[in-house]
Amino acid sequence: MSRDILFEIGLEEIPARFIRAAMEQLQERTVKWLDGARIAHEEVTAYATPRRLAVYVKAAAEKQEDVSEEVKGPSRKIALDAAGEWSKAALGFARSQGVEPEQFTFKELAGVEYIYATRSSAGVETAALLPEALSGIVSAMTFPKNMRWGAYEFKFVRPIRWMVALFGQEIMNLEIAGVKAGNVSRGHRFLGTETVITEPAQYVESMRSQHVLVDVQERQELILNQINKLAEEKSWTIAIKEDLLEEVLFLVETPTVLFGTFDEAFLNIPQEVLITSMREHQRYFPVFDAAGVLLPFFVTVRNGNAVSLDVIAKGNEKVLRARLSDAKFFYEEDQKLQISDALAKLETIVYQEELGSVGDKVRRIRRIADILAAKLQTEDQVAAEVSRTADICKFDLVTQMVGEFPELQGTMGEDYARKAGESEQVAQAVFEHYQPRFAGDLTPSTEAGAIVSIADKIDTIVGCFSIGIIPTGSQDPYALRRQAAGIVQIVLDRQWALSLSEIFAAALEVHGNSPRAKHSGDELRITLNEFFGLRVKRLLSDKVRYDVVDAVTASGFDDIVAVVGRSEALMAAVNGKADFKITVDSLTRVSNLAAKATAQAIDPALLKEAAEVELYATWQKLHAPYMEALASRDAETALSVLSGLKDDVTGFFDSVMVMAEDEQVRANRLALLAGIDRDSKAFADFGKLVW
Repeated sequence: MSRDILFEIGLEEIPARFIRAAMEQLQERTVKWLDGARIAHEEVTAYATPRRLAVYVKAAAEKQEDVSEEVKGPSRKIALDAAGEWSKAALGFARSQGVEPEQFTFKELAGVEYIYATRSSAGVETAALLPEALSGIVSAMTFPKNMRWGAYEFKFVRPIRWMVALFGQEIMNLEIAGVKAGNVSRGHRFLGTETVITEPAQYVESMRSQHVLVDVQERQELILNQINKLAEEKSWTIAIKEDLLEEVLFLVETPTVLFGTFDEAFLNIPQEVLITSMREHQRYFPVFDAAGVLLPFFVTVRNGNAVSLDVIAKGNEKVLRARLSDAKFFYEEDQKLQISDALAKLETIVYQEELGSVGDKVRRIRRIADILAAKLQTEDQVAAEVSRTADICKFDLVTQMVGEFPELQGTMGEDYARKAGESEQVAQAVFEHYQPRFAGDLTPSTEAGAIVSIADKIDTIVGCFSIGIIPTGSQDPYALRRQAAGIVQIVLDRQWALSLSEIFAAALEVHGNSPRAKHSGDELRITLNEFFGLRVKRLLSDKVRYDVVDAVTASGFDDIVAVVGRSEALMAAVNGKADFKITVDSLTRVSNLAAKATAQAIDPALLKEAAEVELYATWQKLHAPYMEALASRDAETALSVLSGLKDDVTGFFDSVMVMAEDEQVRANRLALLAGIDRDSKAFADFGKLVW
């Protein structure tokens, strides 16, 4: 026999950004408890709206499964004393398992006899377990922020106002923070009323009758269908940003899409400003024509039905008009500000207490960028663009527009720089130096933007590391991991011959021996190398197997482009060449013996056996083209050349005694293997591959 379970927590409005994670957490904790409590069940479904979190369990068993398990005790030798009586150890084991010693059985395990006890327990009724279990699940839930209310010590994301807790038609005896569970839920705040849930399976339809769509997927599909229908009717392109859709999804219980307009005069403002104002401040979806040009319309989602949509639209238009009027004022006022005046104001803005002002940071960025441009041997014009971009890259931070819309930093800098007469390349680079802003974002398209982006990011990382701000666990307040990943991605995308150590050196040179530094330069290099190593490994893990990542990074990752090339070539060889395992096995065997080498030099006169002479000759022949291929980052060719050693290595091990009695011969053979091993380790540590 089985019954359905329904548990709904009714709350004051939950912040939209918390809801999906809370819903998934409730589902996961419920499944974990059911499985751990040995209660058979079918699917477990979670529901959520701004005012409720709910979980529905289909066909949960009426009682726990009975359990019978065999527990191993001490060995027979310990369990019985010299007289054949049960020892204290055996009696203690019997007490701990709740059995009599006469119930012991003996079983042999790995040649030794042990005593075993069979422990049985009958399953408890599910109805008796649920109240305490659900109370525990709720208490264990975690949120970015919690609240307390009334005189209760209990904390939750928002105050609990009602609960529905049903096992079949039976109401569970459950109370949390003064709220007693029942079978009455609440509908839409304005369109619905209270409703009695008589059966868990009726929950979705009962709530629908009260203008609440509890199914998140259904609600999302309804929003998208309405938006797409409107777009088709109006011949619009409505930009649906995933994070905005997610937020709107958890702001409504009954979604109804509507549109409004704004004055075309506002279109003189850069469309990024209008889009940001609509999305970030009003939760509106912007509207474009077929060519991607912003139109004077917006789309929003009402938490209610289609009654009086014209009135709702007018209200939204009024609010948006005020927002856009502010933006227009800020935009016009900002254009009166000279870039030189803006740069002077940066001296008054604290970047970080121990790292100085934003003006100090800009000067560091300029110096680092100039060093990197010299390393890359850029043309004089590009070097000049790098310097100018670095000088003005942060000037828009003091503008009114960025003060109102911080997410527009860089965007406004590009626009204002262009209007101030800066070159197109510099204006674009001012925007691009923030890229990539997040995982999957574009990297800078201009060389100046890419160089200044790296300079900005490495300055932040080295500056923070030098004063002891190093990410630990989930704590990364300055987004240093993201910035390191951005540096790696830029170098890779541009295929630059710019090593991580060169980037570190540029930043460390600029930061110098600052009295605020809590770590020496050598300590910082080690920490930076470890930190960036993890970023490189994460990048590689998206492309190749974990063991390939371990193998190639063991040979170094200073040259990001080279290590990616080596990983891809090695992955292709592992997947596509049936005989490649022979190469790997031979090189691994070489490596194992090479570890015993004490000498580096090889004396050809001491090579006596034909197989070792042939191996030495082949290695000498392949060494130069192999190293040339590595130097030119032609990993596929390098691996192919290295694989040319496998037959001679196999022949060597088949016919030559490496650990010869003659000490000189032995040392010479080990030195030969050590030389081959050094070459192979320049590509990867093949011993880390898993077959």
